Amino acid sequence: MYTFKKEERLCNKKLIEQLYHNGSSFLCYPYKVSWILTTDADNTPVKVVFSVPKKRFKNSVDRNQIKRRMREAFRLNKQDTLYTYLIAENKSIALSLGYVAKDIIPFDVVQKKMVKLLGQLCVEIAK
Repeated sequence: MYTFKKEERLCNKKLIEQLYHNGSSFLCYPYKVSWILTTDADNTPVKVVFSVPKKRFKNSVDRNQIKRRMREAFRLNKQDTLYTYLIAENKSIALSLGYVAKDIIPFDVVQKKMVKLLGQLCVEIAK
């Protein structure tokens, strides 16, 4: 239930390019969210990619720590809101979560913001 499998990772370069050029986006500090509806053959409702800018965080240790926190917050909270909604609506999306804060935020704040972001994403998809 609370897993983050290989099938849920967005690796397709064409889909990533399409996501950034044609996708919808919104800001939910400390995240910039880009998403697009997809017609995937596999049964995963969400394919997600996490990004942290090298320009702002020079040390790879910091970037990786932020990405780990983002992945963990997503893994723990995806089932409650996003997956339930997408499975009920029979939709699938490609999702990009970019980190826009200027400093490293504690995990409890990251998790609270992730819950807010997933709820807001469900509202955006419903439009």
